[in-house]
Amino acid sequence: MNDQMDPLTDKEIEDRLAELPGWSVGDGRLTRTYGFDKHVPAAAMVVHVAQLQEELNHHSDLRLGYNTLTVSLSTHSAGDRITERDFELARRIEAVSAGHGAR
Repeated sequence: MNDQMDPLTDKEIEDRLAELPGWSVGDGRLTRTYGFDKHVPAAAMVVHVAQLQEELNHHSDLRLGYNTLTVSLSTHSAGDRITERDFELARRIEAVSAGHGAR
């Protein structure tokens, strides 16, 4: 198994994606867009994701729209490739998303 900072192989990425419905890979990044009924729940989730990022010391790109939040993950120190750390953060984000009304 790869160290958390080593880039994952295409097969490893494919296997992990199967466990994260709604997430996909594009432009070398692990990505998901969440939808919300209104803006405030989307903004609240941004703050929650920021807290998770701090806990893991691993930060993602977040794009807040009126009722959407797009999360885009890669590991800068691994040449902006996808690593286990990205999947760990994605799993943590998934775990809190329903509590914000994300779909």
